[in-house]
Amino acid sequence: MSCPSLLEMKIVAEENGQMKHTLHSRHLTMIALGGTIGTGLFIASGSAIDTAGPGGSLIAYAVMGIMVYFLMTSLAEMATYNPRSGSFTEYATRYVDPALGFAMGWNYWFCGAITVALELSTVGIVMNFWFPHVPAWIFSIIAFAIIFTINYLSVRTYGETEFWLSLLKVAAVVIFVIVGILVIFGVIGSGKALGLRNFTYKQAPFVHGLPGIISAFVVSGFSFQGTEMVGIAAGESKDPSESVPHAIKATFWRILLFYILTIFVIACILPYTNKHLLSSDVQDIVTSPFTLIFEDAGLRYAAGIMNFVILIAVLSSANSWLYAISRIIYSQSMDGFLWKGFRKVNRRGVPINSFLAMALLSLLLWGLQFIGPNVYNYLIGASSLGGFMEWLGIAIAHYRFRRGFIKQGHSLDEMAYHAGMFPFGPIFAFILCIIVIVGQDVSAFAKLDWSNILITYMSVPAFILFYLGYKIINHTHLVPLDKMKLK
Repeated sequence: MSCPSLLEMKIVAEENGQMKHTLHSRHLTMIALGGTIGTGLFIASGSAIDTAGPGGSLIAYAVMGIMVYFLMTSLAEMATYNPRSGSFTEYATRYVDPALGFAMGWNYWFCGAITVALELSTVGIVMNFWFPHVPAWIFSIIAFAIIFTINYLSVRTYGETEFWLSLLKVAAVVIFVIVGILVIFGVIGSGKALGLRNFTYKQAPFVHGLPGIISAFVVSGFSFQGTEMVGIAAGESKDPSESVPHAIKATFWRILLFYILTIFVIACILPYTNKHLLSSDVQDIVTSPFTLIFEDAGLRYAAGIMNFVILIAVLSSANSWLYAISRIIYSQSMDGFLWKGFRKVNRRGVPINSFLAMALLSLLLWGLQFIGPNVYNYLIGASSLGGFMEWLGIAIAHYRFRRGFIKQGHSLDEMAYHAGMFPFGPIFAFILCIIVIVGQDVSAFAKLDWSNILITYMSVPAFILFYLGYKIINHTHLVPLDKMKLK
């Protein structure tokens, strides 16, 4: 199986229409800044503090943040040199093995469709906070209509929507950090300075030792999921050589401010023994660390305000995932993995058949909850580790790309952007992803709880099955470094 040549891709593009390169630097920067700010940060972030203590959670988020930063610099290097809509799945195909690109593509669009379905359900739950007597499914359908329209219109519409939604999320986090710092110093709230007393409370700053930190890796890892969408959007950006590096640099500041500082503020105000830190359900918005701290500061209607912020975050997530998986399907078709009809691009630059297929699949998966909750729960379990499988693929693809680039006589000076600290970055990301995947539910293995093991880890054997199945059927091999098509 070989990738289409540039001439073949140009012919296909002319026959089916072309993608529109209308995303500007500000779009990519805000997608990078706000793309992963969601319920993982607003609701579940406290569980990391409960698991590992204030010190352990900060270490977990810092280490995971460094890993994600390296991973994004790896993606930025490939995306600026060879911008593609579908990016990392095509990089895996070109630089590693077509079987890996196929497995990553299947994994991403399927898990992404499940995520869209999950977020649609979450919209209904969030809206029931204000309208408890209205069926949640009505709000889910309205949300689907909104994100369908946004993605159907154009990539520019998607970019503008994400820009403003992400701006609102960023503003909420910045306000939270400022309010939290004022509470810590006793300027507002109780009037008493809290300082760092929670870092010396009982077993703090570290709880449950190294296993606690590893467990916090899992929570923090899920909080960072979705960062790789910048690489997908790069294929439709106006100037990827400038906008992608700029967006990736913004990732560092997001990690520093929106995660490390947020966890620090929560840990200073709420001790790790606070039972509300265990909450990870949007139905418990009143016990969200953000809500509790806003209430301590005397902010009226804190729960309602945070519920609105979470609604924005959920809509943004569903909108972004629908965009991303439609581009992955398009890329898979261009690579010859799927039906050629998915290559069709309308006059607005939308891969229309790919988009319609993913929108329909997401809606059908959402509807499975009415058949039986167990089916829905299994689907959620099947997608739980999907993001980490993609990250593994990105790390491997970049390692191979750089080696092939040098092997073929190229110089790093030819690149508009190149990742620093190679090969440490991709190797570090690869190792940490393996640790997170294995450590996802160690207790289930200790108890030989096969039901939980199946639900938690089913995405791993599914990924391997698709990889080996494609490899055996199509007799693919590892792409030689001196023969890989760098562009």
